[in-house]
Amino acid sequence: MGSLFLLVSSALFLIPLVFQTCLMASAEVQSYEWDVEYMYWKPDCVESLVMGINGEFPGPTIKAKAGDTILVKLNNKLHTEGVVIHWHGIRQIETPWADGTAAISQCAINPGDSFLYNFTVDKAGTYFYHGHYGMQRSAGLYGSIIVDVADGQNEPFDYDDEITILLSDWYHQSVHKQEVGLSSKRFRWIGEPQSILMNGKGQFGCSFGAKSIKNSKLCSKDIDEQCKPEVFSVHPNKVYRVRIASTTSLASLNFAIENHTMKLVEADGNYIQPVAVDSLYIYSGDTYSVLITTDQDPSNYWISANQTARKPPLPPPGLTILNYKSKPVDTPVSPLPSSPEWNDFAESKSFANKILALQSDQLTIPKPPTSFNRRLFLLNTQSNNSGYIRWSINNVSLVLPTTPLLGSLKFGLQNGFDSEKPAENYPSNYNIMEPPANPSSKSGSSVYKFDYGKTIDVIIQNANALALDTSEVHPWHLHGHDFWVLGYGEGKFSSDSNKLNLENPPLRNNVVLFPHGWTAIRFVTDNPGVWPFHCHIEPHLHMGMGVVFAEAVNRIKTVPDGVLECGLTAKMILTDTRATLAPSPSLSPGGASYLGPTGAVNLIFIYLFYVGYMFVN
Repeated sequence: MGSLFLLVSSALFLIPLVFQTCLMASAEVQSYEWDVEYMYWKPDCVESLVMGINGEFPGPTIKAKAGDTILVKLNNKLHTEGVVIHWHGIRQIETPWADGTAAISQCAINPGDSFLYNFTVDKAGTYFYHGHYGMQRSAGLYGSIIVDVADGQNEPFDYDDEITILLSDWYHQSVHKQEVGLSSKRFRWIGEPQSILMNGKGQFGCSFGAKSIKNSKLCSKDIDEQCKPEVFSVHPNKVYRVRIASTTSLASLNFAIENHTMKLVEADGNYIQPVAVDSLYIYSGDTYSVLITTDQDPSNYWISANQTARKPPLPPPGLTILNYKSKPVDTPVSPLPSSPEWNDFAESKSFANKILALQSDQLTIPKPPTSFNRRLFLLNTQSNNSGYIRWSINNVSLVLPTTPLLGSLKFGLQNGFDSEKPAENYPSNYNIMEPPANPSSKSGSSVYKFDYGKTIDVIIQNANALALDTSEVHPWHLHGHDFWVLGYGEGKFSSDSNKLNLENPPLRNNVVLFPHGWTAIRFVTDNPGVWPFHCHIEPHLHMGMGVVFAEAVNRIKTVPDGVLECGLTAKMILTDTRATLAPSPSLSPGGASYLGPTGAVNLIFIYLFYVGYMFVN
């Protein structure tokens, strides 16, 4: 009887766990195996080398539900360079080593090697992935991630079907040439892109909207399939969710659908107060969902993406077609949707200020803490270091070390990076409109360190670049977190004269910094890891525009094998001092060596099976 009582007691003790298991039963494991390699392709009808995945460009779309585990075995087939992939917008809670940032969260995957990314997509939303080593995103290494709500959950809006649009820009000059030009003493700027792509397709030298584009000829109808516009066919009188993500290297875009008002409902994987717009500004790293109703006369309508925020000459707009299925697909005869002037920053600021957090009784939308524990001021400037043009934050251009920062910080390797404490402010007398004529800066890999559970404010301050009366747009992206956008302002930030929005600020992971202005964000350090915060414009990051936040690294218990096997941490592994490193999980979920949610569920079922077996026998 004693044994029986013990077994029954054990089973009763597990009832809450079983109940939790039933709630988690809808979560699945999505497994992929990807070969990354260069291949010949015609993104804009001109043959180029692109980075593809399994022979596809853009890469395959990942589709999952909130709570699912994603396994991606990445095989590097590039022959001469390393590779990593960043899962943009996925917070990597308890998996900071899977963030996919070379020299920060992991070693680059060497040619011929493989690496298994294993992480959970914790919330629904529109996301994407891209290369985060050198400028491989510019070479075409990107794709979409679509995360639906978990079974039994509902979105705060209804729709009948959805369309996914991945925006990008394209250069005919190779990424390697771009990198050399940006890093040379005789600086060579990459210039404007040759084409704007939609789902990897654009047209160079011709356009389907030729009548509306100056000096443009009409594209042939038998255009190559690799660059032929993707047509989005819709049923009349339905509501469509259009998911839009921008993985551009440089271009800021204005997006519009002819004759269709868009209702914004999601930004960067977070629900926002619905707001109707005729067009939307989308910067590199942004993702949105809009709802459209197909209530126009059945016909063909333009979908356009115009480059903005940079001086002409600019590339022609990216174009594709919204087709009502009752009509044959054809080139629209109407003019293209109108686009704001490239420097209409009043309009783009107005758009940014329309994005506010959803107010809902059915959903819990987190509000920001009312005060902060620490505030950083990050001054964004351009500098000339003995002929090398760099971008700097508080006078330091980011240069990443050879040992991943996650490993150096976890194992206390003081010589693995620049251990000097970075500046948290800039001189109070700095004139953002008229900086020194030829400012100098230094290069470094210093890290901002945060304790767990603190509220951090970051004020990003824009200034004049080296060129007279020139300040640029910079979209900033934070890894590992969503943050509250507390506000934007003109000129120099003043805590006395500027009121921040603490009532309904939107949660984002990407935010724009306007010319000669400031942007204020707030986040909580509740996700241990080492997280970059940087401009999402590819050449700007290459030139040093970024910082690194190290957050409660002491709370990270284990790091899977294969993550840190380079630099100083490789030496530790070779000398068998990796007591806190865990073996790599296999691609099979049953082979996982650390216990995630799926492993915990399996363990519970195994235990219950054992209890039942003992009871019967």
